[in-house]
Amino acid sequence: MSAPSKDDRAPIRPVVAAVGEGRPSRVKKFWFYGMLIFFALLYIYPFIIQLVTSFKTDPDATGNALSLTPDPFTTGAWETLFSSNYPTWFTNSVIVTLCVTVGRVFFCSLAGYALARLKFTGRIALFTGLLAVMAVPGIVLLIPKFLILNYIGIYNTYPALIVPLMIDAAGIFIMKQFFETIPESVEEAARIDGASTFRTFWSVVLPMAKPALITLTILSFQGSWNELGHFIVATNDPALYTLTRGVAGFTTGGLGSGNQYPVAMAAALLMTIPTALVFIVFQRYFTQGANAGAEKG
Repeated sequence: MSAPSKDDRAPIRPVVAAVGEGRPSRVKKFWFYGMLIFFALLYIYPFIIQLVTSFKTDPDATGNALSLTPDPFTTGAWETLFSSNYPTWFTNSVIVTLCVTVGRVFFCSLAGYALARLKFTGRIALFTGLLAVMAVPGIVLLIPKFLILNYIGIYNTYPALIVPLMIDAAGIFIMKQFFETIPESVEEAARIDGASTFRTFWSVVLPMAKPALITLTILSFQGSWNELGHFIVATNDPALYTLTRGVAGFTTGGLGSGNQYPVAMAAALLMTIPTALVFIVFQRYFTQGANAGAEKG
C-alpha cells in the first residue's frame, strides 16, 4: 500500500488550527455570559429582598434586613395592605394612567405631525420653545401648576390629576422625529385621492408610526404610573390618592408604630408589576421607535 502523498496530508493542518482557534472563543463566551448572569443577579437582588421582606414580621425585617429566609414566615403584611386604602389608590392609579396614556398618545401625535408636516408661521420658533421646555426641571413647575389648578377651580378633582399630564414635550419630540422619516409621497398620494389633512394623518401616517406610538405608550404609562410630584400639588383628598402618593405615606409613619417595612415592600412590589409587564411585552417596539428617533435626530 503506497504512502499518502503531500497533497493528501495538506488539509489536516487547517482542521487542527480551526479546532485550536475554537477554544479561546468558547472561553470568551463563557466569561461574557458569566458576567451577564452576575450583573443580572446583582440587578434583581433588591427585588428578591423586596419580595422576601413582604413575608417577614416587622422585627425580623428590621433586624435581618438582607436575610433571604423569613423567620417566621407570615402573610400579615399583605393582609394589612389590603385592609388599608391600597385598593382605592390602585384604582385611582389605573384610571389616571389609562386616561393620561390615551390622551398623551393622541395629542402628542397630533402636535408631532403638525410640526413635522404642516407649514405655518412660527413653526421653527415653536419647536425651539418645545426643546427649551424639555430642559426645564419638572419640580420648578409644581407651584405654578398648583396655582393654575386652584385658580380654574379643578383642584381636588380627577381632571386636576389627568389634564396637565396629557401633553408632554418629549412625546411631541419623539413623534415629530419619527413622522419625518416617513416619505411625503405617501401623503401626497392620499391627498390626490381626496383625503383631508386629518384623514391623511389618521388613516395613512399614524398606522405607519406603530413603533413610535408604542414607544410613546410605554413612556406615558410608566411616567404617569410613577408620577408623584404633580399628584402632591393636584390634590390633598385621600380619596383621590394614587399609589405613589399612598405608598409614600407608608414610609413616613402612615402605618403607625414600627418601621412597617414588610407592608411597604409588599405595596412597592405590587406597584412595580404593571409597568414591568408593559415594558416586557412591548420592549421590541420600544427599541425600534427609539432607534428611529435617534437616527433621524
